[in-house]
Amino acid sequence: MNHKRIEELKLGIDSTLEVDNDTLQEATINENPIKNNLDNGLYCSEDLDDIREANIYVITVPTPVDRNNRPDLTPLYKSSETVAKVLKPNDIVIYESTVYPGVTEEECVPVLEKVSSLKFNVDFLWVILQSVLTTGDKEHTVDKILKVTSGSTPEIGKMVDDLYRSIITAGTHLAPTIKVAEASKVIENSQRDINIAFINELAKIFSLMNIDTHDVLEAAGTKWNFLKFKPGLVGGHCIGVDPFI
Repeated sequence: MNHKRIEELKLGIDSTLEVDNDTLQEATINENPIKNNLDNGLYCSEDLDDIREANIYVITVPTPVDRNNRPDLTPLYKSSETVAKVLKPNDIVIYESTVYPGVTEEECVPVLEKVSSLKFNVDFLWVILQSVLTTGDKEHTVDKILKVTSGSTPEIGKMVDDLYRSIITAGTHLAPTIKVAEASKVIENSQRDINIAFINELAKIFSLMNIDTHDVLEAAGTKWNFLKFKPGLVGGHCIGVDPFI
């Protein structure tokens, strides 16, 4: 538990600089919105009792790889255990982490069932949402990126898709299965990683030849099926990890 991070957020300070302090301070409230029947606001806490009365749990943890580039699912296991301790019948668990196809159904759901003693798709429902958020990008913020959703049943998928569609101005895409949603983000990030790395190598060559890379890309982009990647940082926490996943 990162106590310092939580205390900073309570004061309306985001050390990652993803959200400006004025916006964060305006959204932050000092009372638990669930217990005090408040409509909205950001309430930060490390007390498990503060989320015990919630009905929808969103898990957004990193999915790193170990020194041998094998997926390390520890953050997913631990966060699933935490949520399972307060999980109740008819609750919904949402995962937004980038994972390889099958992780949430085969790895996370068993943890939820074991700790909570509830049955998946009987006592509680589960969905997965995938979106791409580039760290430090102030233009393509979370509400402006189309989000891929899916559900453990068609009904729960539609319900949560409608919920997120009311928040994400860019809209949503309801995938037919959970594994499709999982796979979509992995290959999207991997494609960007490969293509931007390729363009970066070309930019080095063009520089040595005194050719303007952007002029080359503009000319090449006249073809209808050319992928318009540009030189630069690949960006995002997931990119360096997803090809291994």
